[in-house]
Amino acid sequence: MRLSPVIDTKLILLFLFLGAVQSNALIVNLTDSKGTCLYAEWEMNFTVTYETTNQTSKKTITIAVPDKVTHDGSSCGDDRNSAKIMIQYGSAVSWAVNFTKEASQYLIHDIVLFYNTSDSTEFPGAVPKGVVTIKNPNKLKVPLDVVFKCNSVLTFNLNPVVQHYWGIHLQAFVQNGTVSKNEQVCEEDQTVTTVAPIIHSTAPATTTTLTPTSTPTPTPTVGNYSIRNGNTTCLLATMGLQLNITEEKVPFIFNINPSTTNFTGSCQPQTAQLRLNNSQIKYLDFIFAVKDEKRFYLKEVNVNMYLANGSAFNISNNNLSFWDAPLGSSYMCNKEQVLSVSRTFQINTFNLKVQPFNVTKGEYSTAQECSLDDDTILIPIIVGAGLSGLIIVIVIAYLIGRRKTYAGYQTL
Repeated sequence: MRLSPVIDTKLILLFLFLGAVQSNALIVNLTDSKGTCLYAEWEMNFTVTYETTNQTSKKTITIAVPDKVTHDGSSCGDDRNSAKIMIQYGSAVSWAVNFTKEASQYLIHDIVLFYNTSDSTEFPGAVPKGVVTIKNPNKLKVPLDVVFKCNSVLTFNLNPVVQHYWGIHLQAFVQNGTVSKNEQVCEEDQTVTTVAPIIHSTAPATTTTLTPTSTPTPTPTVGNYSIRNGNTTCLLATMGLQLNITEEKVPFIFNINPSTTNFTGSCQPQTAQLRLNNSQIKYLDFIFAVKDEKRFYLKEVNVNMYLANGSAFNISNNNLSFWDAPLGSSYMCNKEQVLSVSRTFQINTFNLKVQPFNVTKGEYSTAQECSLDDDTILIPIIVGAGLSGLIIVIVIAYLIGRRKTYAGYQTL
């Protein structure tokens, strides 16, 4: 007997990145007369490369979940009919995934992206124009009454589209109206570090180094990050990053490996953002701002990640004042610098250089060095200390000499 589901879909927009490219979490909850029949939570974005009227170049854009979507065509399914989630991004883009019940398991399959290059707003200058269909051939079987979970970033290169999915929490054909507590974790999350098991999400050893603070931690690899606004580079960042978390009884330091870390961002006249994410870190945001129309600084840091015990760790601070430098220049600090974001979260930076505004020809401008790098400040300190020492020696010698002189005139 076919169910007649009453669809109650909730799409939750977690973060809006300054009006530019975002990656927002979706929560879809389909219900029928028994309660929830399909539950899905995930994040995704798509990088699309297409031909333009300029025959000598191609254009690449990133499509992410906007603030308004529809879900027409989504359904719970039953023993004879597939379940489906369908998401529409306005008139230009739609996305769908199908679920089929097979005995004691269900199959996730036919993940399809549709985009229309005739939409000049989403695909400016695109040729040829028309609807493009990209079907992901990957399939996955999950036992019934089990939630599929994957916090790692799953990347599928289906030319001319690269698809990214992460933060997945999914159960189709929910039994008795209640989402199961049983879980099946994806293979990418099953690489456990030697320090402690991670329940919800683990980072492969090549992605993030998880080390107790009592153990010497190697210096992190320096990564290069650049954000483009159209065809122009608008933000540059070079840095090695360690995340120092002291929330647990035994603090941990996470080295970020840039070779396995994704990054996105955006640039606006008064703000700029760099976002990093990998299999353990859902996002790490650096948000810059302009002050007094003359200088820039790091105003905000947000982090959402998983700790060694599997619990989620979230910190936001939008009242920072680091990396201050004049507009039109970059900020540089080669020595280790500690950014205290909160009482339980600090970021250690190495070989840092950033320029979030007024980037010219994709290159750094003249840098303002941090005080830790400025050796010239040591010169007056050394000279002053030397003079002070010399004065002390002279005074002591004078007092000793004077005492001996007085001794020669004592009455016998």
